[in-house]
Amino acid sequence: MFEGSVKGVPMSKESESTIVLEIEGMTCSSCVSRVEKSLIGLPGVHAAVNLATNSARVDFPASVTKDDLLAAVAKTGYTARVPVPRSEQEQLSGHNHGSPAGATPLSLRLGISLALTVPIVVLAMVPAWQFDYWQWVSLGLATPVVFWAGWLFHRATFINLRHGALTMDTLITMGTFAAYGWSVFALFFGMAGQIGMHHSLELFAWQQDPTGNIYLEAAAGVTTFLLLGRYLEDRSKRSAGAALRALADLGAREVSVIRSGTETRIPIEALVIGDVFVVRPGEVIATDGTVVEGSSAVDESALTGESIPVEVTAHSQVTGSTISLDGRLLVMATQVGENTRMAQLAKLVEDAQLHKAGVQRLADRISAIFVPIVIGIAFATIAGWLIAGQPLASGFTAAVAVLVIACPCALGLATPVAILVGTGRAAQLGIIISGPEAIESSARIDTVVLDKTGTVTSGEMSVAEIRVAVGTNEAEAIQRVGALERLSEHPVARAITREADRRGINNSSLVVGFRSTAGLGVVGSVGGVTVWAGTAEWMRRNALVLSADQRQFMSLTHSAGATAVLAGWAGCVRAIFVVTDTIRDDSIAAVSHLKAMGLNTILLTGDHEDVARTVAAHVGISRVIAGASPEGKVGVIRDLTAEGHHVAMVGDGVNDAAALAQADLGLAMGTGTDVAIAASDITLVRGTLSAAADAIRLSRRTLGVIRGNLFWAFAYNVAAIPLAALGFLNPMLAGAAMAFSSLFVVLNSLRLRSFRR
Repeated sequence: MFEGSVKGVPMSKESESTIVLEIEGMTCSSCVSRVEKSLIGLPGVHAAVNLATNSARVDFPASVTKDDLLAAVAKTGYTARVPVPRSEQEQLSGHNHGSPAGATPLSLRLGISLALTVPIVVLAMVPAWQFDYWQWVSLGLATPVVFWAGWLFHRATFINLRHGALTMDTLITMGTFAAYGWSVFALFFGMAGQIGMHHSLELFAWQQDPTGNIYLEAAAGVTTFLLLGRYLEDRSKRSAGAALRALADLGAREVSVIRSGTETRIPIEALVIGDVFVVRPGEVIATDGTVVEGSSAVDESALTGESIPVEVTAHSQVTGSTISLDGRLLVMATQVGENTRMAQLAKLVEDAQLHKAGVQRLADRISAIFVPIVIGIAFATIAGWLIAGQPLASGFTAAVAVLVIACPCALGLATPVAILVGTGRAAQLGIIISGPEAIESSARIDTVVLDKTGTVTSGEMSVAEIRVAVGTNEAEAIQRVGALERLSEHPVARAITREADRRGINNSSLVVGFRSTAGLGVVGSVGGVTVWAGTAEWMRRNALVLSADQRQFMSLTHSAGATAVLAGWAGCVRAIFVVTDTIRDDSIAAVSHLKAMGLNTILLTGDHEDVARTVAAHVGISRVIAGASPEGKVGVIRDLTAEGHHVAMVGDGVNDAAALAQADLGLAMGTGTDVAIAASDITLVRGTLSAAADAIRLSRRTLGVIRGNLFWAFAYNVAAIPLAALGFLNPMLAGAAMAFSSLFVVLNSLRLRSFRR
């Protein structure tokens, strides 16, 4: 098992257990801090709480039970639960996007709130439509919006107040309750409840009877605007656990095991160490094990990044979730369940997601100062008006205006709307950005780590060069070898047949006596001529002579990191096919663009050193780290982070998933595996490296718009609050101004639609 640490405290696998809890009800960084503090308060407990995934990874000693952990979270006012195992989840019907059982979906709250709020706002703002008793209809419509739809904010407020914390939720509750409460008072005890009442539009609060107006449109509008912001934010967080689900989907569900001499199909969960199971061509290897019989080419690219399949024979070690391409194997299981390498990789992804530094939203940080000041101004406003000898109702009206004008509608929309527009534009460009964490991370990135296979290169083998012997016709060589290799399923063989097709050479000749020997090559009669194709060892075994020039050419080929396929007939090696993983057309330009943005580039791959350095030199990358396992890639990212770098990782395979999750910003090629895509922050649907540069640029521009939105939202508050406190704005116009600030945020965000590649 892998060892690590949580919050900088070493983990002891002998004395501690680990659990991941799902936490419900957290809305901001202060929530995270309280949950974490409560868990760590238990003796011997270490915890890391993540707002993005609404989860907590907890290491606890035997003296602490799971119930103790759940109770510690409950003390903070939030709910914790142990996640339902995947096997049980699949038996459950219905989905609620992660909502707890019995909870009302956020989309339903928003939909009902919007349907009720629109007529409230229209009636309040259009006096000509204010029929008799319209104000009472508005009260009936606004009540469920404020108390039911807005309960998410009010619940957070009450929880925070119990712990002496003031957040934006506090301001939302105070603003909406003040507007609603004053409206109820004016309806039942003032002039607003009279038949035929119409809203006046005086600018100054003292120009009207304070009890003659109601502000239900402000209370309902604020709630609906903020629900919209919360809904947009929630959408970006729904895929937090997708990486682990994708890893689980990658493995086999059933396996053919041989017991008592009989082959039986059993669920993968029933497989035990020591079982011998069958792997047929094209099947996924069920679990880690040792080959006891047979040979095959095994595609391990998802785990190692190697573009060329590995030849395995008896006594070779194989890894679960890799694919046997062209041979039947009998494998004895050596690891099962949570001890397999794929399960270890899933744990790495989970750890990296949980331990990624949580992003504190700028609005939350500012709220620690802004909210208490606004509340203080509201009370000071009432006191000031009373000291000035004005009626309590006038002072309270001005205080309501202060709370309404300060209510953070624009703040609630500043981030989600910009993200919605930015991510929408990104999607048009073939870039999927997961949410605010990815966008904020982009601003800090100074180093980009690139996987090789499937990222800088296409991941598809192709023929780079053909060297034929003196007296041999190249077209004839391609025709004969292409016809022979067409019967093979090996990726290198497919590269040769594609090259023949590309050149328009007919390689469909009848092949007689075709035979394949795993790890060596193939043989068959093509047009009456026996042709061998494969490795140098295959040529030697079949007495085909390799000249000195050909040996030198093969040496150069291997040093360049390419694969040489030899073909011979009539006693000699007649042709050498140089097969390589092709570099993407845009990789050179993409690396150049990344450098132009001031980013350091590193090539990190599981492939051989020679291959990696050849590719790196071609595209302009100076630093190369080769031969890295999935665990090694995570270690490289951690080391770079420890050196003070902010790291983006671009990859495409299962072997990249943990590193993608560990990096400050993970970018997955859309042509890659589902696991890599799920573990990343940004998916490059176009499947080109140039999209990575576009993604970082667009993310940074989106972050700039978010910061601009937040600045102007706060500037609006700072400018308008004094006017409201002095009575220069009545609450209804304050509500209209609040709506205008929200409109500004939307229009400013729409500028992102002009972003170009």
